[in-house]
This record gives sequence, C-alpha cells and structure tokens, in this order.
Amino acid sequence: MSKSIFYHAGCSVCITAEHDIINLIGSENVEVVNIGEHKSRISEAERAGVKSVPALVIPNGNALHINFGASIEDVKG
Repeated sequence: MSKSIFYHAGCSVCITAEHDIINLIGSENVEVVNIGEHKSRISEAERAGVKSVPALVIPNGNALHINFGASIEDVKG
C-alpha cells in the first residue's frame, strides 16, 4: 500500500476528521472511503484492523483510530 486509507461512516465526527487528515497529509496521499455509503468495503477495513471509524490505515499497515464516531458493528447495521 503506497497511500493511507481513511475509513469513515459519514457522521459529523468523521467528516471533521476527514478534513483534518486531508489538511495534514494531503489529498494525494490518502484514499477516503465512506463505508456508510460503500458497505462492500467494510470487510476490507476489518481485515486492515479497523475496529471503529474514523480510522486511518497507514502504508505500513497500522490502523490508527481517531476519536470515536461509530464501531464497525454499528456501521454494519
């Protein structure tokens, strides 16, 4: 993985964190994935170690959980 992946669920906490991440590392360095809209990517996020959103998976594979918007179980619905 060459870019970080920022997973979120579209809530206000997630959107604020998305803007902060983009401002911090640049839009060219991060793929933003709204798993509330793209539920097919939830399993991908889980495999990457994401337990709650918003979360940033960095190129070395570490999942960094930011604030707390929702658990993956909540997003699965």
